[in-house]
Amino acid sequence: MHDSHFQKLKMVLGTVMISFSGVWVNLCHVSPTVSAFYRVLFGGFLLLVAALINKEVKKVGCRYLLLAMLCGLVFAFDLVCYHVSIHYVGPGLGTILPNFQVFILAIVGALFLHEKVRVTAFIFMPIAFLGLFMVTGVGWQKLGQSYQLGVYSGLAAAGFYATYLLSLRRLQGGLSRGTIYQTMMLVSLICAVFIGLEILRTGDTFRIPDRQSFWCLAALGLFSQAVGWVLISSALPHIRAALSGLILLLQPALAFIWDVFIFKRHTTPLNWMGVVCVLAAIYFGTVRTKPSTE
Repeated sequence: MHDSHFQKLKMVLGTVMISFSGVWVNLCHVSPTVSAFYRVLFGGFLLLVAALINKEVKKVGCRYLLLAMLCGLVFAFDLVCYHVSIHYVGPGLGTILPNFQVFILAIVGALFLHEKVRVTAFIFMPIAFLGLFMVTGVGWQKLGQSYQLGVYSGLAAAGFYATYLLSLRRLQGGLSRGTIYQTMMLVSLICAVFIGLEILRTGDTFRIPDRQSFWCLAALGLFSQAVGWVLISSALPHIRAALSGLILLLQPALAFIWDVFIFKRHTTPLNWMGVVCVLAAIYFGTVRTKPSTE
């Protein structure tokens, strides 16, 4: 198994890029749905350019397109819920919550996919929710409906993200004849169509109000949807599972740090302990107990 320093550097760089997603969403002066739309629209066109440059655009069948549409639809729900969560609870907690998808995948794998799931995934699940309780605070009813909605939206994003990963796995498997660039380009642009329809349905506006919003949305599409993801996906097969899981946890950890230092999030020692508890539970609940031999 190839495990060069270059591949590790690529994965760390990609993870750092994606950790700023919540920052860009928070800094642009548009609704969560609109920011999600431009994220996949800008990112999808960048991926299209990359696919064309590398001559990786291929013809695909109807089944492939139907599954790509399913991926795009689920990804649309995931992104909207994720951006809503960021809007109400901040980039830090809003990014931590969707990472609960690892436990959802473990449950689905055990119940429906007949996969051998590590017992640690179920042992550390309550620990993760205990950590979440430490982050949100003991006075749940005093947090307000908006904050509660943000937490629920983040957990909903975890569910949609788990579903998205399962459908994406199928799309990139034996059914798929497209390249990795083409697959993500199609999913991103299809996702943009679904979110665009939701914007039209709710009477929201596609207008980008100022330069700051434009550059933040451009950075969101470029780094979070395109470059960061490409760096991670290209490095992932060459890095041990335990190490890659640890590197990927940089995203929610750094997102929380950016929230504290950039947006001055009030954080107590109990909140910090909760963050560490959640991230540790996610890591130890999913990492392999033995070194990977792949």
